[in-house]
Amino acid sequence: MGFFKREARVVYEPASEVDLGSGSSEVYLRANVKAPRMAGFLVKLFAWFLELRIFGTMLLYMLKKDNLIHKLVRNAELKESPVYVPLHPFDEIKEKDVKHVRSDLSPPEMVQQAIECLPLSVHKELNGTNSSFRYWTISDYSRAYTSKEITPKLVAERLIAAIQESSNPPFKMSFFINYNTEDILNQAIESTLRYEQGVPISVLDGVPIAVKDEIDCRPYPTTGGTKWLHKFRPCTDDACCVKGLRQCGAMLIGKTNMHELGAGTSGINPHYGATRNPHDPSRISGGSSSGSAAVVASGLCPVALGVDGGGSVRMPAALCGVVGLKPTFARVSHLGVLPLNWTVGMVGILAGTVEDALIVYAAIIGQIPSSQPKISPEVYFPILNSTKPTSDIKFAKYGEWFNDCSDDIRECCTNALDRLHKQYGWKTVEVTIPEIEVMRLAHYLTIGSECTTSLGPHFEKLDFKELGWDVRVALAVYGAFNSKEYIQAQRIRNRQMQFHKNLLSHADIIVSPTVGVTAYPILDDALKTGELDYINGAALVRYSISGNFLGLPAVTIPVGYDKCGLPIGLQLIGKPWSEATLIHVAFAVQNLYVAECRKPQVYYNFLNTNPVGEGSSRQNNVTS
Repeated sequence: MGFFKREARVVYEPASEVDLGSGSSEVYLRANVKAPRMAGFLVKLFAWFLELRIFGTMLLYMLKKDNLIHKLVRNAELKESPVYVPLHPFDEIKEKDVKHVRSDLSPPEMVQQAIECLPLSVHKELNGTNSSFRYWTISDYSRAYTSKEITPKLVAERLIAAIQESSNPPFKMSFFINYNTEDILNQAIESTLRYEQGVPISVLDGVPIAVKDEIDCRPYPTTGGTKWLHKFRPCTDDACCVKGLRQCGAMLIGKTNMHELGAGTSGINPHYGATRNPHDPSRISGGSSSGSAAVVASGLCPVALGVDGGGSVRMPAALCGVVGLKPTFARVSHLGVLPLNWTVGMVGILAGTVEDALIVYAAIIGQIPSSQPKISPEVYFPILNSTKPTSDIKFAKYGEWFNDCSDDIRECCTNALDRLHKQYGWKTVEVTIPEIEVMRLAHYLTIGSECTTSLGPHFEKLDFKELGWDVRVALAVYGAFNSKEYIQAQRIRNRQMQFHKNLLSHADIIVSPTVGVTAYPILDDALKTGELDYINGAALVRYSISGNFLGLPAVTIPVGYDKCGLPIGLQLIGKPWSEATLIHVAFAVQNLYVAECRKPQVYYNFLNTNPVGEGSSRQNNVTS
């Protein structure tokens, strides 16, 4: 691993001297999580102990020691200086089959540029007896509106009925924290009028899009999944990313549910309900952008916005069987997003298809306010309408890490690489990514420290009874991190940035599963208190950390299902600013699996022009 033991510390070799080849002597260290699952009374008891002044301090010290934070991070000897923000210089990347786009274009102009890169597709009936399932796309909505098969107003009416139905028994899906029927209908009426006059703003005009409740979007408060944060931080304007969508005419339909403060991976929120997985409502949808993934998977909207601080877009996307795109750090403005974690959190996109992820990416990347410094990276969109995907792609794969997942996930993701090689000739090279578990701990220190620092001024005024019990435990642990540990974590960030830069100089993409386990069951004892399940949590974040801690772009694409019919995702991690290549490859993966896409158990179809039942929003059957 590049260090030798000395008491309770390690000494790391300089990053430049660590072997990244497949023959490296690196020993893969699995996540050393020592914590039983707790929910209900046990979570309350544990939180009480942690909050005791003396006993809690001793217990937190032991927890950090037992989970190797002392040995691998705090007491470690490193040569590297700290890097506090993962900003990458823009180096001209020789991407193929891409279109250069002026970065000063308006959001509708950006969207039009993206549309021109998409393949021509012929509209076909969804879920017909002679066709496989596929999600309605943004282009499908636009065509249906333009041809007057349906109107945004009718879609809005069906949508509102569907949200109400999904929120009540027997579904109780808990997709949304907040939605406003009057606001949705007003947007829909304005969009309908534009279509009647033949002047839609863009292909996004009237298309329903949901927003995670970590992102400012008028007229809603921004709660961060809490019952209190909006009282201290009122929402006074749209976030920059939301402004881009609004300028394109999108129908913003409400604020999606999320794990409270983003401090967990399950999506179980004791205040607003556990967001349930549309493929199996008895299972989690993943966190923390749980509602955004679930509304896309259920057909309520083709795209939603999330925020990814530790895989929080990609994890739920993989568990719910949709596409999840996390751009390079600083590619999308963070203005108007809750400042829960400044250097690891990034706005991301959840979509039913890669094409829709590209369209919304185009709408939101140009909204950098003049008050914020611009890195001024060039903008390229992938040309997806070429007859052949971009050639000569090389994947870097760290075998022991790649295989540290369930058998079904390993089999599906390995098969995906085999199919890509057979179809396109793309090669996979074995590499070593050192100190992955060290990076996970350093990221955890970073995201926890930034969260408590950001929220600290509010805690003085807060009645802790307003917090969920699982979040009280998380905040107690976060608050136990000190400045030395934080700085050590940033020195580890420097090491990992060097490792990944080296790896990506010899390969185009680092490939892995997206999560280590598929969606696990929601147990009743967790509904009112949340749960502590750090073993499953570590398995869910296992492959996500470098995207956040190092600011790298990443995308997850569905590549199959486990034996229970639960979705599995493949993750692609790219070079800084290489979103075009990632989208290119994701599109190629999608094309290999499009015929195998399965309809979720809970699914709504708003573009069916002959729904069963007067006023119904359902396509013959919302299955459950």
